[in-house]
Amino acid sequence: MTTERMALTFSSRDNNDDDDLIAVAQAADRLGYESFWTGESWGRDAFTVLTMLACHTERIGLGTGIVTVYSRTPGLVAQSIASLDRISNGRAILGLGSSGRIVIEDWHGVKFDHPVSRTAEYIDIIRLALSGERVNYEGRFYNLKRFRMGVLPVQERVPIYVASLGKRNLELTGRAADGWLPIWTHRERLPEVKEPLAQAAQSAGRQVSDVTTAPQILSCASEDEATVSAAVAQARSHMAFYIGGMGTYYYDLFCRYGYRDECDRLRTAWAEGDRARAATCISDEMVNNITAIGTPDECRAKMARFRSSGVDMPIVAFPHGSDRDTMLTTLEALAPAPA
Repeated sequence: MTTERMALTFSSRDNNDDDDLIAVAQAADRLGYESFWTGESWGRDAFTVLTMLACHTERIGLGTGIVTVYSRTPGLVAQSIASLDRISNGRAILGLGSSGRIVIEDWHGVKFDHPVSRTAEYIDIIRLALSGERVNYEGRFYNLKRFRMGVLPVQERVPIYVASLGKRNLELTGRAADGWLPIWTHRERLPEVKEPLAQAAQSAGRQVSDVTTAPQILSCASEDEATVSAAVAQARSHMAFYIGGMGTYYYDLFCRYGYRDECDRLRTAWAEGDRARAATCISDEMVNNITAIGTPDECRAKMARFRSSGVDMPIVAFPHGSDRDTMLTTLEALAPAPA
């Protein structure tokens, strides 16, 4: 019997200890979640965390969600994902993204240029390297000669997912990726946002279903009103940080959803240093359409609406600061059901 596809992500920058990470991953493994994702920003790095979890789980897939194409060479990423695949006995998934100018230039000290073209070369090189063939590659950004992997992954084809928002990046995802990792997905606007991906997939001779749509959905399922209220407040603060403090990508995305007035007020408050006022600009409608927070029944109904809009594999994300009990309760409530 097949089941719904469901995954989860765990923030690498939250102050959760190893026991929390392992407990959450083991619970998800037991409950039938398909994959566990973790990214990296200014906390732990993804490959180290996933290697630890590979040693404490049995079935669940282990995805980098995401590593940026600017922080490592494609050859090193090919080695890292092959190593994770060997350690986990064939459970590795590679999630890639360009991130944004603020992160890449201010935090990594690397020039942020031509993200879509760079990501395309990155994917090509990694695919070649993981195939075991000798890599001789002449590109705009990368030129490799006589590179051959000494250790190959267990999987014949390691899945590659791409985090994309803009039209050209969505088109690349449709042409070249096995999955799409959007964030802050509006369930009613998903088909519209996904259209460039769908068209590119079809033009490349693929089915749209060949590309798994796997958005991170901020989730908290609880019967406790105080817990739900705290999760909503965290969701507002989290959205405000992305819209106000992470460049223009997410501002543009939320404007496309029809929230320009809210976003303009938010960015004004953010620029004035008033983070609390910025968070209040996130409306109840925004929280309701973009997250799955509420009672267990309400959260399951919201996830069903995401699926009906074109989500193949929801990725449960927890509000910052969630304790272990709340995370485990949410995982139990949203555990994949028989399809």
